[in-house]
Amino acid sequence: MSRLTWRDLISEAISGIGSRPARTALTIAGIVMGIGTLVTTLGVSATAGNQIAGRFDAATATEVTVHVPRPSDPDTPPAVRWTATDDVARLNGVTAVAAYSRSQEGKDLPVRANAVKDPTRILDRLLPVVGSTPTLLDAARTTMGAGRFFDTGHVERRDRVAVLGAEAAAQLGLTRIDNQPAVLVDGKPYTVIGVLGTVGRADQQVLANAVILPWTAADDGLHLGPVTTVAITTVLGGATLIAEQAPRALAPNDPAGLQVDAPPDPATLRTGVAQDVSGLLLILGLVSLIVGALGIANVTLVTVMERTAEIGLRRALGARRHHIAAQFLLESVVIGLLGGIIGASTGILAVVTISVARQWTPVVDATLTAGSPLVGAVVGLLAGLYPSIRAARMQPVDALRGPG
Repeated sequence: MSRLTWRDLISEAISGIGSRPARTALTIAGIVMGIGTLVTTLGVSATAGNQIAGRFDAATATEVTVHVPRPSDPDTPPAVRWTATDDVARLNGVTAVAAYSRSQEGKDLPVRANAVKDPTRILDRLLPVVGSTPTLLDAARTTMGAGRFFDTGHVERRDRVAVLGAEAAAQLGLTRIDNQPAVLVDGKPYTVIGVLGTVGRADQQVLANAVILPWTAADDGLHLGPVTTVAITTVLGGATLIAEQAPRALAPNDPAGLQVDAPPDPATLRTGVAQDVSGLLLILGLVSLIVGALGIANVTLVTVMERTAEIGLRRALGARRHHIAAQFLLESVVIGLLGGIIGASTGILAVVTISVARQWTPVVDATLTAGSPLVGAVVGLLAGLYPSIRAARMQPVDALRGPG
């Protein structure tokens, strides 16, 4: 009985692969491209998702905004008291909170500034006007470009002072405040004590183009009314809880009447980003892998055609069909296995290189990396099935005649 031991089978397969090194290398390159693309795609998408979520964590994940509806009747008690921000500030996890009312959108107030050094220059603008608590600077993550922000003393004394947003100051032509310029808001004078710098919160960019007054002065002279917005910043991870607790602290009698804007869960964002990027790029890796599999099938089939004489001789000497099939199938599996190992290594190197270049923390799926050689072997197995079966079906007499 003819026998073919595993040692002989492996020896024959390695001999067959090594007999045509250039062709074998090109065939392996197809699998390397497929596996490498898969590992790189999933690794980069996971790394990008982690990086985007990390940036989101450090910024908007700590921002909560509460919108208060305007009362339909001026005689109705306000939904949120100005002093209610103190109750929110006592919540565990809150780092800053501020309340403000602003002129209704589409009904901005006329603002006029007289340039001291050029009395003939009068600039009139319709600008949003905000009456705020003195904590707005921290809650809106805003810096001062010049001067200072008003404090509790200004609020209690009902001082007619104003802080301008950077864009508002530019529109009014106020480039300096050391001479204590004044602006006329709806005909009423306010002394400018500061100009805002950068407004850090994306949802508070209205402040850059606004005239900001102490809420007491704004209520006295302009009747801006009660609180319309409460801006809250929290510690990392506290936004979700504060978003639930803030309405009860602000309006205990009707918390459901307030609208809360809170960031989505960072974990959900990370997963969503990773899935979106993976979904877009995974197709590229699969296409490359299919191309590599077709390359193995084509090369193996060509090899079978070129080695028909060898197959006929082996069959004449007693080799059985499953011996021939196993030899060519093992050659395909070894090619796929080598391609999987090299491809996984290339993919990991690409992810690390991209991450280092972007100063990211690389994230690589250990399961995918460890399973890549197995995936390559399976691809080689599937690609080599038809050629190996065709080789096994050759009759000794026909095979000995050769391909011609």
